[in-house]
Amino acid sequence: MGNHIMLYHGSNVIVQNPKILINSHYKDFGYGFYCTNIKRQAMRWASSKSGKSYVNNYTYKENSKLKICIFETMTEEWLEFVVNCRLGKEHNFDIVEGPMADDQVWDYVEDYIDGNISKAAFWELVKFKYPTHQIVFCTEEALKTLNFEGSEKL
Repeated sequence: MGNHIMLYHGSNVIVQNPKILINSHYKDFGYGFYCTNIKRQAMRWASSKSGKSYVNNYTYKENSKLKICIFETMTEEWLEFVVNCRLGKEHNFDIVEGPMADDQVWDYVEDYIDGNISKAAFWELVKFKYPTHQIVFCTEEALKTLNFEGSEKL
């Protein structure tokens, strides 16, 4: 990623001061504050919430002192990482970035975990998915790299 990147977060509220929320729902890259560089994807996230819908805009400035994991594409390593995070296993990265396992992809992941499909079948099923992107800020230090630029009500 470049020096200053525009990121988006879809929500039912304006989020000027992002926080790391820990709950019982495990996500692709673990606990943290999730954003994307694809505005349309953030709009879908926002519209999936109840009530009002907002796309919050942030500039992200890289910090080379942070521990960052980037998955450029869905790879074997990405699959293993997502499975581990979805099962509640923690990692020690400040920021994790890569493709998103949306509901349909997650169904394939579950089928793979349960032994209902092979790894080869998993890769065959996901190769035709549209591009996705997510970046999660997992630590307070990571959140300091975000600057709130405003929000748009949908």
